Amino acid sequence: MSPFAILATAASYLVLLFAVAWISSRKADNQTFFVGSRRSPWWAVALGMIAAPMSGVTFVSVPGMVGASSWAYLQMALGFIAGYLVIALILIPLYYRAGIVSIYQYLETRFGLSSYHTGAWFFFISKMLGAAVRIYLVCLVLQMLVFQPLGVPFVVNVGAMMLLVWLYTFRGGVRSLVWTDALKTLFLVGSLALCIYFISRELGFDFGALTKAVRNSELSRIWFFDDPLTGRYFFKQFFAGLFIVVAMTGLDQDMMQVSLSCRNPRDAQKNLLTASLLQFVIIVMFLCLGTLLYLFAAARGLAAPSAGPTGDELFPYVAVHSGLPIVVGVVFVLGLISSTYSAAGSALTALTTSFTVDILGADKQTGENHLARTRRLVHIGMAVAMALVIIAFRALNSTSVIDAVYTLASYTYGPLLGMFAFGVLTGNSKADRTKTCRRKTDDRFVPLVALLSPALCLVLDLNSEAWFGGYQFSYEILILNALFTFAGLAILTKKCRAATSRPS
Repeated sequence: MSPFAILATAASYLVLLFAVAWISSRKADNQTFFVGSRRSPWWAVALGMIAAPMSGVTFVSVPGMVGASSWAYLQMALGFIAGYLVIALILIPLYYRAGIVSIYQYLETRFGLSSYHTGAWFFFISKMLGAAVRIYLVCLVLQMLVFQPLGVPFVVNVGAMMLLVWLYTFRGGVRSLVWTDALKTLFLVGSLALCIYFISRELGFDFGALTKAVRNSELSRIWFFDDPLTGRYFFKQFFAGLFIVVAMTGLDQDMMQVSLSCRNPRDAQKNLLTASLLQFVIIVMFLCLGTLLYLFAAARGLAAPSAGPTGDELFPYVAVHSGLPIVVGVVFVLGLISSTYSAAGSALTALTTSFTVDILGADKQTGENHLARTRRLVHIGMAVAMALVIIAFRALNSTSVIDAVYTLASYTYGPLLGMFAFGVLTGNSKADRTKTCRRKTDDRFVPLVALLSPALCLVLDLNSEAWFGGYQFSYEILILNALFTFAGLAILTKKCRAATSRPS
């Protein structure tokens, strides 16, 4: 498949994407940008949420990681479902009762201004790094397939990507994202199914032979109960999956901003639970595709160039350079582009919202025009900042990209998880609501706790094998990070006494 054919395929999808974004952003205002005016139908949000957490990283890196980790990722996917239950039953009612635009406004109400800004800054860093990592992988694939053969520098590739993302989100914000995410889901699932079909056909598999080959492959092992010291151990993966979803979805302005655009909390809950079950099915399909890719590469004697142990280049290489029918390359590009632009647009909108509302406090200043002007300037700044982080990440990355995403999340979302857990568990009980005050935390020192927790986790992670008999931390470092934050807030807290009234 030639670079020009890939560009033509990508351009065709972008025309459709911009058309949907333009139609959905008509008569948009600040409330449309931030929360979709809270009029989004739950089924449209659910359709988009199926693939919302899935970016180009999922599309490329999950099939690629099968070679190193088999189907261990499915253990995490079971934890994802449990995490969505926690979000739907605990966090969604909390956010709707508070009537907030940014979910980090809860921290100001619960603890104080320092905690609010700490949560906002940790989200900002988390989302900026996570989104940049996801977009980086797609830019890397496009560089390999398109821009490098044409002699276009990587910097230009990244600049063009972020310009297009900015263009399709600068007016409609969340309202546009609801419908473009739904479009992304249709293309992502369709591309995944077609890739499985065409690669199976090339291997001579019908459906029965396909399921038998995948089931019998050494690459399809799911359960890892044998060695608690390794990162693939079941309970590590399951509980890491649970807490990662709570942190990266329930405490993430990006993911919650779309869910909070539903008309009421019941619709938001239906959206989340429906999406979680369908996401599990799609993850199974990605892992099935990964096994097929390695079987196909072995049958054809192929080796992805410089893929090394990560496997991130295997899928694009097989789809475009292995002699498969050109339609496989086309559906691969469509799936990759659709997942990338939607994820990048969602992240850019959430970053703009959080920085405008949480950090600058522009919503508290008078005038819709001033808020709109500030939002537009921040939107441009976020796009530029993300492009710079992507370029920097290219020089530093040395691991599988999906592993990099979850590792970064374990360190940056941990303090958020600890802060929200402490706020909910110590401030919303029935007993506390009968008092005139809640547990009070010394708000001034919350930023220090939030910084020390991931620092302590890093020290433990770097020395765990020497200190704990060969134990290797995996993504459960997120749980430890949150526990350190929770403990630090408990140390800073005094339980206030219930007020008593004097008899008149």
